[in-house]
Amino acid sequence: MAPWIRLGAGAALVVALAGVGWAVLRGDGRPVAIDPGDSALLALGREIYARECASCHGRDLEGQANWRVRRPDGRLPAPPHDATGHTWHHPDQQLFAMTRDGIAPFAPPGYRTDMPAYAGRLTDHEIRAVLAYIKSRWPEEIQARQAEITRRSRDSSGK
Repeated sequence: MAPWIRLGAGAALVVALAGVGWAVLRGDGRPVAIDPGDSALLALGREIYARECASCHGRDLEGQANWRVRRPDGRLPAPPHDATGHTWHHPDQQLFAMTRDGIAPFAPPGYRTDMPAYAGRLTDHEIRAVLAYIKSRWPEEIQARQAEITRRSRDSSGK
C-alpha cells in the first residue's frame, strides 16, 4: 500500500474517532469519567489489564515492537499505553468507546485491526477500571494533559 494511502486512512481514523469522543455517555446522560485516583478502581483495573490486555499491550504497557509499522497482513501491532504511546492524546469518552466497541466501528471501511470489542465481555465499570489503571501509570504531567484534552472535549460537546 502506498504511504499516502496509509496516511490518509490513518487521518480518517483519527477524524472518525474524534467524533465518537463526546457521544459516549453514561446511562444517566453524563459523560464517562475515568478517575486514576480511585484505589478500588485501580485494583480492579490492574487485575483486568493483566488478564485481558497485557498479552498484546505489554505487562508494563509498553506495546508491541514497531507498533507504528504495519505488518504484512496490513494490521498495526498493539501500541503502548504508557506515556510513549498515543493513548493519552484521546479524551476519556473516546478511550472508553474504543475499548467497549473496538476500533473497527470507528475506522474507515476496510480498516483491519486485532483490537477486539469488549462490550459483552467486560462491563462498563470494568472498562473504566482498566482505563483508570492505564491512566494511573502515566506521569503527572501526562495525566494533567490528558485531563485537559478530556475537559476540552466535554466543553465542545456541551455535556
